[in-house]
Amino acid sequence: MEQNSQLEMKEIDSKKKLLNSYGKYSSIALQMLFIILIGVFGGIELDKLLDFQFPVFTLVLSILSVVLAIYYVTKDFLKKDDRKKTKKN
Repeated sequence: MEQNSQLEMKEIDSKKKLLNSYGKYSSIALQMLFIILIGVFGGIELDKLLDFQFPVFTLVLSILSVVLAIYYVTKDFLKKDDRKKTKKN
């Protein structure tokens, strides 16, 4: 009887960990998406406002937003990884 409850607890813990990882990675994807969208639409609006023939700000801000999104996500991921290491010790 007690073994069954222990197995159920392990199953519940396993499902919680899986759900947590889904939440973590989906939040990372959404953060990247929002950073990139802000850069792209900001560049488009600046190009419209300044009436450039070539979309300079769209290109520059798009590239910068992709780099910023990768940096932010990498920094966040490494910080979370360090927290896991300190918890294990």
